[in-house]
Formats: sequence, structure tokens, C-alpha cells
Amino acid sequence: MTTSQRAFLFFLHVFLLTLFPFNTASSARIEAEALLRWTGIRCNTIGSVSQIDLSDASLSGTIENLDFNSFPNLTTLNLNGNNFSGLIPSGIGSLSRLVFLDLSNNLLEGSIPPEIGNLTEIQYISLHNNNLAGEIPYQIGNFRKVEYLDFGSNFLETPDWSRIPSFPLLKHLSFYNNELHLGFPGFISGCLNLTFLDLSVNHLMGPVPESLLNNLVKLEHLNLTANSFEGPLSANLTKLSKLKDLRLANNFFTGYILDSISLISDLRILELFNNSFQGNIPASLGQLRSLERLDLRMNSLNSTIPYEIGQCTNLSYLALAQNLITGSLPLSLSNLTNLHELGLSDNSLSGEISPYFLSNWTKLTSLQIQNNSFTGELPSEIGKLTNLSYLYLCKNAFSGSIPPVIGNLRNLLRLDLSINHFSGEIPPTIGNLTKLLILQLFSNNLTGTIPPVIGDLLSLEVLDLSTNHLSGQLPESISTLGNLSNLSVLQLNSNKLSGTIPASICNLSFLEYLLLSNNTLEGSIPECLGNFSNALKLLHLKANHLQGLIPSGFTEGCALQSLNLNGNQLEGTLPQSLVHCQNLEVFDLGNNKIQDSFPFWAETLPQLQVLVLKSNRFHGAINPSKAAKLTFPTLQIFDISYNEFTGPLPTLYLKNLKGMINVKENTSEPGYWNSGYRESTTIIVKGLERQLERILKTLTTIDLSSNFFHGNIPSSIGGLNSLRYLNFSHNRLTGGIPPSLGDIPALESLDLSSNLLAGEIPWQLTRLTFLEVLNLSMNHLIGPIPQGGQFLTFDKSSYIGNPELCGNPILKKCEDDKKRQPALSALPEEVDGYVILDGMKWQVVLMGYGCGAVVGIILGLFLF
Repeated sequence: MTTSQRAFLFFLHVFLLTLFPFNTASSARIEAEALLRWTGIRCNTIGSVSQIDLSDASLSGTIENLDFNSFPNLTTLNLNGNNFSGLIPSGIGSLSRLVFLDLSNNLLEGSIPPEIGNLTEIQYISLHNNNLAGEIPYQIGNFRKVEYLDFGSNFLETPDWSRIPSFPLLKHLSFYNNELHLGFPGFISGCLNLTFLDLSVNHLMGPVPESLLNNLVKLEHLNLTANSFEGPLSANLTKLSKLKDLRLANNFFTGYILDSISLISDLRILELFNNSFQGNIPASLGQLRSLERLDLRMNSLNSTIPYEIGQCTNLSYLALAQNLITGSLPLSLSNLTNLHELGLSDNSLSGEISPYFLSNWTKLTSLQIQNNSFTGELPSEIGKLTNLSYLYLCKNAFSGSIPPVIGNLRNLLRLDLSINHFSGEIPPTIGNLTKLLILQLFSNNLTGTIPPVIGDLLSLEVLDLSTNHLSGQLPESISTLGNLSNLSVLQLNSNKLSGTIPASICNLSFLEYLLLSNNTLEGSIPECLGNFSNALKLLHLKANHLQGLIPSGFTEGCALQSLNLNGNQLEGTLPQSLVHCQNLEVFDLGNNKIQDSFPFWAETLPQLQVLVLKSNRFHGAINPSKAAKLTFPTLQIFDISYNEFTGPLPTLYLKNLKGMINVKENTSEPGYWNSGYRESTTIIVKGLERQLERILKTLTTIDLSSNFFHGNIPSSIGGLNSLRYLNFSHNRLTGGIPPSLGDIPALESLDLSSNLLAGEIPWQLTRLTFLEVLNLSMNHLIGPIPQGGQFLTFDKSSYIGNPELCGNPILKKCEDDKKRQPALSALPEEVDGYVILDGMKWQVVLMGYGCGAVVGIILGLFLF
């Protein structure tokens, strides 16, 4: 009979007892005889059930209907590790003799019934890892004999702590991972026998009470991680002299790490990460000879690594990452022969990595020293770290070649040597790393060809060799069927790769990111790239020599988020099947030879944020359907410059660009689109072509320049209050500059040059306090240049080619200024200024001064 069958019979028996309770001695004997045959059921000397242990029995259902009155002598109830759901029944309070209760690791929900306080004999109670909610019942204060209390990993809320007295015998208390708020639970400071206290992952706040530090001198384990505790560490912390495990991470502690912490001599685990500690790493930590785990990362520590840390020879985990630590690694760290994980990333450490370290750290499984300033060549002793799973050396200044002994690290899962100065060829021994999941060597000076043995790394998921000097063709071993079948990222952009893109690349059916940009690839784009995988999210082939047509077979379920084919020689029309790519965020086809009308089908793409069609041969008018209710709902970069578009500006589009209205900025952490996967997009910003390595989510630009648009600038464009860059230059626009442009407070660059605009410059533009670039040149603007605001910063180049403008910064004076001019005899020496009388110069007036101004004016008319 299986455990599940026995359990079923047991609960059937309980159910029958509930319906037909027997109180006779004979019934008790029958009960005992039946239950004793089942594993986990024990009876006492009088034949009544005393222990039920059905832990890890794969049971399910509820316990709500159990009649606990049928077990008056039950002392142990253990249902740990099953799948019971529903409520804890209030009848559980009838188990008045219960000493041991374990309902942990189930799916129980609802609140803890207050009747649980009737279990006055309880010594061990665990409700850990359920879905219990509501306030912790204050009736638990009746547990006067309890030694072990674990309500962790639920959704329990703060009760009135003042109604819960201290527990005189309690040794183990855990409220881990609940929804406790407010200050520290007051009753805890009176639990004088506590050895284990875990309040981590809650929302408790305020300082750690001094009463806890003074009273709980038997504590061996204190975990307050992931709360909102604050303030400096009290010197009384060292009164907890028996602590073996101290975890205060992920809070708001400030000040310095106590030098006196070394008085807690048996400390094995010290975790203070993600706080606001500053100053030195105490040298006294070297006295903690039992220390096995030291985690001080994510603080503001600004010292060197003290030499004394090397005396903690039992350390297996040392994490000092994300601080302000300087200097070189003290040679004493080579004494840490038990190190398994070393994390020093994101500091300002410098110097070379001594061979002595690598010779002694043979137990290392993780070495993370990225984003520092380490220099020199990588010692060949790196090959001795044969237990390594993670090796991160990126963002340093390592030089020389990658040592061939790297192939000895056959347990490596992740290897990142990117953003250094490694040179030479990729060693063929890298093919030995058959467990490798991630290989990143980008942004170095590597040369030669891509070794075909990379095709032997059958577990590889990410291969990034971009931004090097690699040459030759794409190895067939990477893309042929059966090789690298798990590959999701292939990034080879910014090298010197040549040849064609093999159609076999479509065998990589799990590929999500394919970046081959900035090479010298030629030929056509394989047609299969249009539909070979519903996994492909990013396809970047820009800045190559690709010809022919864009693949047309994009099908339903297309997952593309970014398509960048900029800077090739592609021809033909745009495939309308791209409308199936409803997740498309970036669509960049600039600088090709596409001949087509405007892709109206793209207006319905719900996620499209970047549309770049610049420098092609698009033509015709852009007349969106007036019936369209949703046009480019998320577009933030709209660049169709240098084409042959005609007709009026697409007013319907311009007034409905919701992605340029009320864009909210996160000033603490700017957001970026995942469009580039570290690849740039080229746009015209403030009159200059710029490569944007990453695109801010708040970047908004409209560039319709260098086309054949005519008509007026719509005043509705003033509603795009988050627009930063606007360029309508080199068209045939007429009418005036709409004053509503002054209603775009975020505008930084405005270029309306080389059009047929007339009228005065609206004074409302002086409200643009962020405007850095203004170009209104080569138009027919008249009247005074507005004075004030950012207009005081622009020179005359912003206005040239508008002969009827006057005022600063050009030399032509306005009519109001003329009235204040001195007599002609007192004119300044500069007499060859701009026109004063309908295009005539001061020289003409002076010519007729002797014979009358009228004669001079007539002569001027003949001359001009």
C-alpha cells in the first residue's frame, strides 16, 4: 500500500470518527489496531493516537473539516511538505496536549485562527512557507512553553506588539519574508533565551533597539536583512559576543563599520551589503579568524583593502564590490586558500594581478573583478583555476594576448574579458570550454579570424566578439545545423568580417539577437531571416555592403523588436509583411536606395518608438487616412529627412504623436530602450550628426528636412510638449512661424532654415528656456529679432539670409532704434552696414550729402 493510499484511509477513518464517535475502550483498541499499521501514526499506552507524521507525503486537499476533537491525546501533528490548501480550522485549538505542530511548506491561506492560542503546551510550531495573511494573532502570547516559533514566508501583518508578552523559553524565532511594518517588535527584547532571530525581508523601520543589544546576549544568529532599519551601528552590538551569523544587509544603516566588531570573535558570517556605510574597511576584521563569509558590497567604503584581511584564512566568500575602494590588491590575499567566491567589481582598484594569487586560489568558483583599473598581462597561472565557473575581468586595462591556458578552465560557464586591451588571436584552446554558456570578448584589439572551434561550444547561449579587428568570413561551424543550437545572442558587429551572410544562419532557431553591423559583408540578406524564427527580437545589419531586397516573409507571431539595416545599398520597396511584427520598437532603414511611398501600414504598430527612413528615395505625399484613430501611438523619433516627399506636412501624424506628449523623466535612473543591445543609432541632433550608443526613453525628435514639403507649419505641433529636436529645414514651407512653438518647453533644437517662411519671429519663442540651437536662416522673415531668454545666446548665423530682420545680433537697426540715432555728422565709422532705406546703404546717403539727400537717394536707386 502506498503512502497516499494509507493517508487516504487515515482521513477516511477520521471522517468516519467524525460521523460516529466512539468512546468505548473497544473502539479505541480497534482504532489503535488499524492505525498502527500505517507509517507515521503512533499511539500512546492506552491505545489513543498521539503522533501523526505525514510529512512529504504528496498529499493535497484541505484540513478544514477535520474534527480535531477525535484526537484528544495528540501531541505531534506534522503535515510539512504537502499540498494542503484552504484555511487552518479554528478547531485546531482543541488539541490542548499538542507539543509539536508543523504545517509548513503547504498552500494554506487565510488568517491564523486566534484559537491557536489554546495550544498552551506547544513547544514547536512552524507555519513557514504558506499563503497565510492578516495580523499575527496576539493570542500566541499564550505559548508560554514554546521554544521554536516560525511564521516565516507568508503575508502576515503587524499586530499590536504590546499585547504579546515575551516568551521565556523561546530559542528560535522567525518572521522572515512577511508584511510586517512599523518599528521593532517590542516583545523580542525580553526573550532572553533567543539564539536565533530572523526578521528579514519585511518593512520594519527605525533603529535597532538598545534593549535587544543589551539583553539578547545568547544570540548566535541575527538576520535583519531587507528592511528599513537606519542609523549608525551601536557600539553595544559587540555585547552580542556569541554571534556566529550577523546579517544587516539591504537597510539604511549609515556611519562607519565598527572597529570593535572584532570582539565578536566567533563570527562566521558578516553581511552588511547595500547600506550607506562609509570610511575605512576596519583592519580589525583580520582578527575574526573564524570568518567564512564577508559581504560589504554596495556601500560607500573608500579605503584600500587592509592587509589584515589576508589573516582570515577561513574565508570562502569575500565581496567588496560596488564601493570606492582604491589601491592594489595586498599580497596577503594570496593566503586565502579557501576562497570559493571573490567579488571586487565596480571599484577603483589598480595594479597587476600577481601570479601568487592565482596559484593559491585554486578553489575559486567565481572571480569577479570587472570595472576596475587593473593592468598588465593575464598571468598564465590563470589556468590553475580549474574549478572556476564564472570569470569576469571586463572593463579593465588588461593587455597582451589571451593566454592559451584559458582552455584548462573546463568548468567555466561564463567568461567575460570584454572592454580591455587584449590583442592577438583568439586561442583555439577556447574550444575546450564545452560547458560555456556565455562568451564575451567584445571591445578589445583581437585580430585574426574567428576560430572554427567555437562551433564546438554546444552549450553556448551568448557569443559576443563585437568591436574588435577580426577578419575573414563567418565560420560555417557557428551556423550549421546541429552546432550552437542553444545560441540566443550572436554579436559580431564592428569588425572586419567579409563575405556573405550564409543562409545556414537560419538554422539557429533559438536566436534572439543577431548583430552583424559595421563589417564589410556583401551580397543579399538571406530571405529566410524574414521568417526563420519567432524568437528573433533584434536584427542589426547596418553599415555593410548588402544589396538586393529586404526579406519579405515576416509572418504572424513575428517577435522583432528592432530592425536596423541603415547604411547599405538595399533597393526595392518595404515589405508590408512587417506589419506582423507588432512588437517592433526600432525600425531604421536610413541611407539605402529604397524606392517606395510612405509606409502607412507602420502607423498601427503599437510599440514603434523609432522610425528612420532618411536618405532613401521615398516619394509622394503623406496623407494619412482621416479615419485612422491610432497613428504612431508611441513614436518618439521620426526621421524621414533627405527623401523626395511632397505635399503638405503630415499634420494628422504630427498632432497625434502621443509618445511626444507628457513624457515623464526618471531623474534618478534614466531609462534606455533595449533597441541597441549596445549598438548606436545615428540621428541629427542640434544640427550635427550624432551616434547615440544608447537611446534615452525621453529622447524625442522630428526630422522632416530636405524634402519637398510645402504649405504652412501646423500650429497643432505646439501640443507636443515633450519634443526636444525639431527640423523642418530645406523644404518649401510658407506662411509664418507658429507662435505655438513657444508652448514646447522641452525644445532644445529648432531648425526651420532654407524655406519660404515669412512674417515676424514670434516673441513666444523666448519662453523656450532649454533652446540651445536655433536656425532660421535663408527665409523671408521680417521685423525685429525677439530679445530675451535664450535668444540672447544666438549669434547672427541663426538669421542670415533674412534681409528684412533687424536688431541684435545682426547689425541692421530696427525702426525704433533709428529714432534714437545721432545726426549724420556723428555717424560711427562703420558705414558699410546693412540697408537703411529699402536696400540702400549709408554710402549712398553720403554720396548725396553735398547736393541733397533726394539726389543721393535717386542715384542709389540707379546703382541698386
